[in-house]
Amino acid sequence: MSTLNHRALAMLRAVDEGRAELTCSREPDLFIDGVACCDQFTAHLLAHDGLIEPAQAGQYGQRVPATLTAAGLAALAVTPAAA
Repeated sequence: MSTLNHRALAMLRAVDEGRAELTCSREPDLFIDGVACCDQFTAHLLAHDGLIEPAQAGQYGQRVPATLTAAGLAALAVTPAAA
C-alpha cells in the first residue's frame, strides 16, 4: 500500500491495541473484537505488505493473535492519531 487510508489505519490501531486476530493461511483474514473485519481486501494487503503478522504459529485456518511488525509500528508512528 503506498498510502494508508482511514480504514487501514483503524485496523492497524486495533492490532496495536491487542483487539485483533489473524487466520493462519496464505490469505490471512482479520478479526477485530471477535468479528470478521468488513474489508478483508485491505487486511490481506496489510499482511502481504508486512505491516501485520500472526503473533504466534498456528495450524492452517486457526485464529491467532495479530501483531504489528516494525513497519506497521512505523506506519502508525508517522500518522496523526486523529487520522
